[in-house]
Amino acid sequence: MPAIVGGQAKCLRAGEFCSPAHESDYEHYGFACVAGHLQKRTGGASPPSASKSGGSSLRLGVSVSIGGRTRTEGCSRGVLPDRRCSPGAYYSGLTSSVICSASFRTSTIRNVPQSEKFAVEREYRMPERLYGYTIEIDHIIPLELGGSNDIANLYPEPGSGPANYHVKDKLENRLHDLVCGGSMGLAAAHRGIATNWETQYLQVFGAEP
Repeated sequence: MPAIVGGQAKCLRAGEFCSPAHESDYEHYGFACVAGHLQKRTGGASPPSASKSGGSSLRLGVSVSIGGRTRTEGCSRGVLPDRRCSPGAYYSGLTSSVICSASFRTSTIRNVPQSEKFAVEREYRMPERLYGYTIEIDHIIPLELGGSNDIANLYPEPGSGPANYHVKDKLENRLHDLVCGGSMGLAAAHRGIATNWETQYLQVFGAEP
């Protein structure tokens, strides 16, 4: 029987590409998404957890914005975030050595309550509601690259069309591999995906999203 991941039926196998955005779905079927690849969890143990401030085992540091956040309302919706409202942000404590560690799990730092998602929707002049898979309140700099849960790092991203959050997930996984493989610096990955992820996608994959 196939697993249901992100609302779609999939056959899960260790070693396949995965998206941290669907980590809770993977965990339901006994897998973990580690460095962009599925790993079978052993013993049924849940991934280590952290408190909202990062817990004693993982120090998040402070949230650092990529540029200033100059607007909190009337933001313009599109494939790319409105950088006046959503410039992107990362945690200073999540260095490349931390995010590339085999023990790192995005589930330990994911903390975006529904109230914050509604706040993003208000800023982008959207009705406050649950949009299902049609819209995702997405991290601009992804958690797997040390992205922050701060509202400056969140924006409403479409789930369909040529450049959607599924396509961006592919870029996020590849960037994590490049950073952890030493081919790209973490700061460069932060700047590229926060400035224009479509341009960075073209640079990384040699084709438009």
